Amino acid sequence: MAGPPLGTDLSAPRRAASSFARPGWPLTALLVFFPLWWVLGLSALMPFLLAVPMVTHLLRRQSVLVPPGFGLWVLFLLWVVASTVMLGYDPPGTLPAPVTGRLVSVAFNLAGYLSATVVLLYAVNLTEEEFPRRRLVRQLGAFFVTVVAGGLLGLLAPRFEFTSPVEMLLPERVARDVFVQSLVHPAASQVQDVLGFTTPRPSAPFGFTNMWGYAIALLVGWFVVGYLRGSVARKLAGTAILAASAFPIVYSLNRGLWLGLAIAAVIAVVRMAARGNVAAVGGLVVGVLAAGALVLGTPLTGLVQERLDNGHSNDIRTFTTARTIDAVSHSPVIGLGSTRAAMGSANSIAVGQESDCPRCGNPTLGSNGQLWAILIAHGVGGALLFVGFFLKSLWVYRRDRTPIGDAGLLAIVLSLYFMFVYNALPMPLIIVFLSIALLWRNKQAQEEADSRLEGSSADGSARSLPPGARLRPGPVR
Repeated sequence: MAGPPLGTDLSAPRRAASSFARPGWPLTALLVFFPLWWVLGLSALMPFLLAVPMVTHLLRRQSVLVPPGFGLWVLFLLWVVASTVMLGYDPPGTLPAPVTGRLVSVAFNLAGYLSATVVLLYAVNLTEEEFPRRRLVRQLGAFFVTVVAGGLLGLLAPRFEFTSPVEMLLPERVARDVFVQSLVHPAASQVQDVLGFTTPRPSAPFGFTNMWGYAIALLVGWFVVGYLRGSVARKLAGTAILAASAFPIVYSLNRGLWLGLAIAAVIAVVRMAARGNVAAVGGLVVGVLAAGALVLGTPLTGLVQERLDNGHSNDIRTFTTARTIDAVSHSPVIGLGSTRAAMGSANSIAVGQESDCPRCGNPTLGSNGQLWAILIAHGVGGALLFVGFFLKSLWVYRRDRTPIGDAGLLAIVLSLYFMFVYNALPMPLIIVFLSIALLWRNKQAQEEADSRLEGSSADGSARSLPPGARLRPGPVR
């Protein structure tokens, strides 16, 4: 993913101040210290908590900049709030429930959207002196390492789990709730019957394997940009980490992730080939072939084949998708305000949840992808606004041929694919929004540098430009 420079200050010397003594520390706290929040049982809540100091920072600024298409996102947020008027309606084929029982889901989703919005605005409004793009790229790459480490933990100690401090503080009835458990109870993997027998699927440091897969796909581009450049030692270490990631990726049995990584590889080849970067294309092809050889030359081959031969989850996804579309047809424009539980299951309309089988039947409509969740909760109108914001971002930054452009645009494209199969709240959406923030700041820096160069050329004063005002080709160091 070689390319032109990232901006004017990427080679500036690092400042010695502590990370928590300078602007941008909430981003560092969220990305770098995520393993700590997971251990404490706070990983799902920290985006909400860290949004508070971010908002405080934004309120202290004289003006707040917004990226292109932000108006679409604001309209989406308003649509989310407006759709709550339908919370009391139960369309045919769904389980009746009181409005109060749906408020927790509504509050969590709204908090997820709002916190991601705050993160976007906060990252956009940090200056290069306050929080260089290089630092954010590195931190996103470090987060990739965290996710890979969590995946390896899920392989080496699949039954590893413990009661977190936050979980200890909750009332027992609340702590035992399945949804709450996924938020506050650290576990290395999800143990599920996918292949016809019980199989652990890596999930740490998240509550679900699918979210683990979503995150690792979004972050791989940032890891390549931030850590596969520079010294030979760094490149070798980065290559080793990528090779190690293959094992939890395969053992996750995550077909959506496998297809997502294939899409990422195709996009990378197309972008590099368009720039005539034959060496990079060749390196990527060699890497893909090496990964294929790793899978084919180990027991991973049999695991992949078994997963492809056992697609019973297809029936569940087909059932929930069909029921979601049917439920949306009763309120197509504004949706139902939140998800709904379906009557029965993919096997029979008589199958439902029981005290001794809380996961039997009655699947949550909208749980098989962010797009489906938005459709049932906020209707076609909400879905158009949501997708429209990402398409607008993709169009605005389509000509960014820098390493940041490669990783950022890849994250947006993957989010458009994953919204059909995985849910995005909260961390995957935040990762995509940070990618958009980097793309916007990169575009602004490039335009500012071009403007200065044009001005200096006109009056012949190029030598008096401030240090670092000119962009020079070079890798991220």
